[in-house]
Amino acid sequence: MDTLKIREKFASLYGSGGAMYTSPGRINIIGEHTDYNGGFVLPGAIDKAMYCEIKPNGTKKIRAFALDVNESCEFGLEEADKPTKQWACYIFGMCREMANKGKTVLGFDTVFAGDVPLGAGMSSSAALESCFGYALNDLYNLGFSRMEIALMGQATEHNYVGIKCGIMDQFASCHGKEGYLMKLDCRSLEFEYVPFNPKGYRVVLINTCVEHNLAAGGEYNKRRQSCENVVAEIAKMHPEVKLLRDANMDMLKAVKGKVSAVDYMRAEFVVGEVQRLLDACAAMEKDDYETVGKKMYETHEGLSKKYEVSCPELDFLNDMAKECGVTGSRVMGGGFGGCTINLVKTELYDAFIKKTTEAYEKKFNIKPKVYDVVIKNGAAKL
Repeated sequence: MDTLKIREKFASLYGSGGAMYTSPGRINIIGEHTDYNGGFVLPGAIDKAMYCEIKPNGTKKIRAFALDVNESCEFGLEEADKPTKQWACYIFGMCREMANKGKTVLGFDTVFAGDVPLGAGMSSSAALESCFGYALNDLYNLGFSRMEIALMGQATEHNYVGIKCGIMDQFASCHGKEGYLMKLDCRSLEFEYVPFNPKGYRVVLINTCVEHNLAAGGEYNKRRQSCENVVAEIAKMHPEVKLLRDANMDMLKAVKGKVSAVDYMRAEFVVGEVQRLLDACAAMEKDDYETVGKKMYETHEGLSKKYEVSCPELDFLNDMAKECGVTGSRVMGGGFGGCTINLVKTELYDAFIKKTTEAYEKKFNIKPKVYDVVIKNGAAKL
C-alpha cells in the first residue's frame, strides 16, 4: 500500500511529524469457528494491512480521518463519548480498554487507511484494532505485551461493536511472523509457530464480493449460543467440560436427544474441526499438502452443511476448485460471503483463476476479486 497518501492527508489536516504504524490482516488455513469454543486455529498474518499516522495533540479529544471512506470523526475519551460511526468505535474501544487497565491515553490526531479488503474475511477490523493498539502502546509507552493488545482488540469487538468474536484475528495481527503460521490454543493462549512453505503451491483468495456483516441479524452470535447450549448439556454429566473443545464425539452423541437438532449439528461441526486442524498440522510437518488440502475441503463441507455459514456463491467457488483440481479450498472467515481460500499447485493456477472467475461472473453477474497472499510479519512501527 502507498502510505504517501496517508502522509499527505495527515499533513493537510494536522501538520507534519506523526509516527507511522501498521498491522496486517490474516488468513486462516483451517480451524474455523473453533476459537470461541476454546479450540485451535492456524492463522498467518498477510501482506495486506492497515496503516495509520498518529500524533498526540495535547487535548483530551481524538480527531480521526478514515481515508478509505473519506470520513472524519472527533470524539472524547470517556465512556459517554462513544462515537456513532462504526469505524471510529474500533479506535475508541481500544482507548477505553487501555483506560480500563489503568493506563492513560491522551488525545491524538490520526489518519488511517489499508489494503485489507473490507468484508472479505481477512479481518480488516482486527487489523485496525491491532494497528491502533500497537501504536498507542508504543506512543505512550504503556508496557502492554502483544497478547494483551490482542485481548484488548477482542474486548473492543465485544464491548463496543457487539461481535462476540474469538481471539484469533487480533492474535494473528499482533503476532504474525514471515514464513510461519501460528497454531494457537484458544483456551490456554499458548501458541507455536508452524513453518509454512508449500513449495510448488500458491495461496489465493477469491472474493465472492457478497457483502457480509456479522453483526447484522445476529447470525454469528446465534451459532456461538448453539455451542454454549450443547456445552451446558454435556457439563451435566461431565462437569469438567467448560468449552466444546473439551468434549469429544462420544460425549456429544450422549446428549443428542437433549439438545435441539440445530444445536447438535453446529456442535458436531466444531468437535470435528478441532480434530481436522490437528490432522492438518501433522500433515504440514511432513510437507504433505495433499492431506492439508483434503482437510480444507472437509471443513468447507461442514461449514456449508452443518454450521450453515456458507452461501451459494461460496459453494460455487468451492465446486469450481474441485473441478479444476485445486488441492484445497474452503470458505474462510465468519462466512455468509467473503472469500474462499485456495491451495493451488503453481502449474494449475492460471487456468483455475481464468476458468473460475469467468464461470462465476457468468452465473452470478458479479466479477469476483482475486487476492494472492504471502505470509508476513505482525504489528510494527514503520
